[in-house]
Amino acid sequence: MRKSPWSSRFMLSCFLAVAVLCGFTLPADAAGTPASAAVGSPAAEPVISDQAFEAVDTFLREQISALGIPGVAIVVVKDGVQVHSAAFGRADDSGRPMTPQTPVLLASTTKSLTSIAVMQQVEAGRLRLDEPVRTYLPWFTLRGSRAAEITVRHLLHQASGMASKDTAFEASDAQGPEAIEEGVRALSASPLAGVPGEAFGYANANFNILGLLVQTVSGRPFGDYVEQHILEPLEMTHSHPARAAARADNAAAGYSLWFGALWQQTDVPAPSTGMPSTTMYASAEDKSHELSALLNGGMYRDRRILRPESVAALLEPRVRVDASKGYAMGWFTRPLVESAAPGEQPDADTLPLLAEHQGEWGNSHTYQAVVPSSGLGVAMVINANDTSAPSRLKAIDTNVLRILHGQQPAPTVVQEDWLQRYSWAVSLGLLLAELLSLWLALAVLLRRPAAAGSRWTPWAVGLGALALDGFALWLCFIYAPAKFDTHLAVIVRQFPDVGVMLVPVLALALIWPLPRTVWLFLRMRARPHSHR
Repeated sequence: MRKSPWSSRFMLSCFLAVAVLCGFTLPADAAGTPASAAVGSPAAEPVISDQAFEAVDTFLREQISALGIPGVAIVVVKDGVQVHSAAFGRADDSGRPMTPQTPVLLASTTKSLTSIAVMQQVEAGRLRLDEPVRTYLPWFTLRGSRAAEITVRHLLHQASGMASKDTAFEASDAQGPEAIEEGVRALSASPLAGVPGEAFGYANANFNILGLLVQTVSGRPFGDYVEQHILEPLEMTHSHPARAAARADNAAAGYSLWFGALWQQTDVPAPSTGMPSTTMYASAEDKSHELSALLNGGMYRDRRILRPESVAALLEPRVRVDASKGYAMGWFTRPLVESAAPGEQPDADTLPLLAEHQGEWGNSHTYQAVVPSSGLGVAMVINANDTSAPSRLKAIDTNVLRILHGQQPAPTVVQEDWLQRYSWAVSLGLLLAELLSLWLALAVLLRRPAAAGSRWTPWAVGLGALALDGFALWLCFIYAPAKFDTHLAVIVRQFPDVGVMLVPVLALALIWPLPRTVWLFLRMRARPHSHR
């Protein structure tokens, strides 16, 4: 008689335990698929231990010492929970220490926040992914009739056909909420470089337009919307859409590598025009909250920012970048090759899918990554950038992934060509050549009339100077912008060590040739009379 109630209670307890475990480990999307399985291939759980975190910290300290970067902060999450947090170095020249809560200019890791805002509007029925942009912005246009074909989805997947060099805004100093719309309206003179929806073409302007769409359909300034509907629910208390608020919150100063050798605290433009694509600020810890929500089907603690099916769509690659990479909505995707041991050649289909994005600005570098199949997320911020060889800092990102997956860091391979690596030296050479040309021209023009035997000297000096000016203008206005896929103004302002020398080069090459040539011509005409 007494055994029956005990056995019933025991069976009921087992049933409840199984139900609770299933409820916590299998958050399902609308189709009944676990959110963690919605994106990526099945994979073994990464081995993450205290020793792995210690190895990551040791590696980052070594990079600060070897490269001289001022500060770095990293946060690792697993299954929606923060499992590691560390920071090293300084936030600015005062020696203030870098912390996981220190805001840093995000650059392109801003885009994932804008993607969330767009998908929230899709869920609310205010935006439709395959609707043309002109449905919501009737005045939107580019140079060329095919601009009418650009859809919201094209913008999210960087497949609108716009080119970065034709839509660059990074040299602007515009601030204020009106700058986003002003920047989008200014695109009307930009040509469309490709057919909308046909191929991947990275351009920050895609996400600036998305930010304006959110602003338009929500009826609120984009920055205010992000603060209320994304930053506050995710408890991102050290994240800010605007520069002024970030500085008031003790944001880290940015550093640039000058002349390939000196890290200098440097201000570069961070216009509000790029708020939806590049110029928000956040700390590593705050960014980890966003990653936790995406890995947990759109939930952060007890708050939902997106439905699981929206998260799956956001992380699904729909555009091919190259043979191994795809692009989702504000995320690059590829096989997680860092999880394989050195020398192994695993089939890409057997590797976990990694979603990642790097942020590159003139004075900051950021990185974020999620492995949906294992619930791993990494957020890292560095308050500096080496624009001459950004692959050095990108190698830190991939090596952190290697260490977390039990592998040894790989040697850094600098991938940039000689012109980018030594652009400061090329600029210095041009400046010295222009100054020498100026000195020779003045020496000829200001000296007393020479003997008849040297009458060709002014012509040689004048033609040589014109050839130098022409080369400098071709390099600055044609070759370099095409090579780096941006405007000359962006190169001058985002590469400060290059810009400080290119400005006088351009001034001499643009202003001095006409008066110099006229002066030389008049002097040559006067020479026969002086000789007689």
